[in-house]
Amino acid sequence: MSNILITGASRGIGRLTARLLAEQGHNVFAGMRHIDGRNAAPAAELTAYSDTVPGTIVPLTLDVTDAEQIAVAVTLAEAAGPIDVLVNNAGVMPVGVTEGFTIAQAQAAFDVNLYGLMRTTRAVLPGMRARKSGLVISLSSAAGRFGMPYFGLYCASKWAMEAWCEALHYELEPFGIESLLIEPSGHGTDLVSSSPAPADSAAVTGYGDMAQGRDRLLGMFSGMFDQGEAVTDAGNVAKVIADLIAMNAPRPIRTQVGEDMGVTAVNDATAPIQAALVDMLKPVYRGEPA
Repeated sequence: MSNILITGASRGIGRLTARLLAEQGHNVFAGMRHIDGRNAAPAAELTAYSDTVPGTIVPLTLDVTDAEQIAVAVTLAEAAGPIDVLVNNAGVMPVGVTEGFTIAQAQAAFDVNLYGLMRTTRAVLPGMRARKSGLVISLSSAAGRFGMPYFGLYCASKWAMEAWCEALHYELEPFGIESLLIEPSGHGTDLVSSSPAPADSAAVTGYGDMAQGRDRLLGMFSGMFDQGEAVTDAGNVAKVIADLIAMNAPRPIRTQVGEDMGVTAVNDATAPIQAALVDMLKPVYRGEPA
């Protein structure tokens, strides 16, 4: 049984993961925004669900863009025991003409997808390092391995978080902590319906008929999800998270979920190059004899 903190747990993959882990007997702290407002119902549902399973679910106010809220949430969670696992799930998926997203919009997306993840991870790492034990699982995307038209801002934020999480993986190895990435393809969550659109209408209009690409792509994904195929079931991602938690170390740095989209081929091709680079640098940054 582990103490697990999840961000973005009011809906989608975060909510499914909280439920599954509680079913398996874990103590889950379900971080979410607006716990007394628009997410009051999801918080109440998770609390009630925990009464029916072996584990527990405790909803916590947690906005990953608010360092103070993160600190309070971590303190409340650790009052019940050390945080063994952090699941960085909160995220946004801007879709549209890449030029049409303003700098302010780019900053807002990165504030959740990259800086939010950095804030929560940095909040739990001191305790994990002191205990020489811990696991950080971060939700990336197939978009974290490719540049995709109309997903430029989303891809950029996920590429950045992949680099940060992987660098952290090597640095935390001596402390018995693992930083892992999960790379789902399209799954049936509300990321599609809640996708921010580009705000610079003049830039978007300049693309002519291509400006409709956002609606066409989102419509394609919605239609795919409406078919209810097993490969797009968001529960698959929750299961992978639970499986990684149950797995003995060393765990894989990256795990792909859903339609492969070539992600595995990219990972397999780059893994030996990355490993050789780390092996070359390891004696230097660890201060070990050559």
